[in-house]
Amino acid sequence: MVRFLFAVLIGAIPFAAVADQTYTLNPGDVLAISVWKEEGLQGEVLVLPDGTISFPLAGQLQAAGHTVQEVERDLAKKLDRYIPGPVVAVSVLNAAGNSIYVTGAVRTPGQYQVVQPTDVMQAISLAGGLNEFASEDRIQVLRREGNQQVTIPFHYSDVERGRKLESNIVLRSGDTVVVPVASLF
Repeated sequence: MVRFLFAVLIGAIPFAAVADQTYTLNPGDVLAISVWKEEGLQGEVLVLPDGTISFPLAGQLQAAGHTVQEVERDLAKKLDRYIPGPVVAVSVLNAAGNSIYVTGAVRTPGQYQVVQPTDVMQAISLAGGLNEFASEDRIQVLRREGNQQVTIPFHYSDVERGRKLESNIVLRSGDTVVVPVASLF
């Protein structure tokens, strides 16, 4: 717990992530888990690509898509058969799994780890802005909804002029902003 508080103080964990109790875990996140009065049940765990974590005595359980509080509850349930009334603490050491992607006609396409709510305009800014070949009004956000991928249109020029601001959505982990090249004809 002291290491967690120190990490918050030095900025390894953004204060916003600590304050936001609705953050859902993602593959790639690193968690600190401890069970009160059980020295052998403390450690750091990585949320695996399949969304699970593994912890002694509890085995494997789903973490991605769940809040820290839900993981604490699920771990306590699994540990209860070995330790009566376990007090489990889970904290996010590194929200490395909270990434978005920007591709296409931007100055610096790539993967960006975000530590606070980030909308489409902010993501484009992270990528250095649109380049001279960008098609401002054909931008799309690709998002996975279960087993399907959906596209969400974004009209840069409208938002830039203060119109249709509702289209400047907050991105979710794994979203991809696609900025196509403008057609010449």
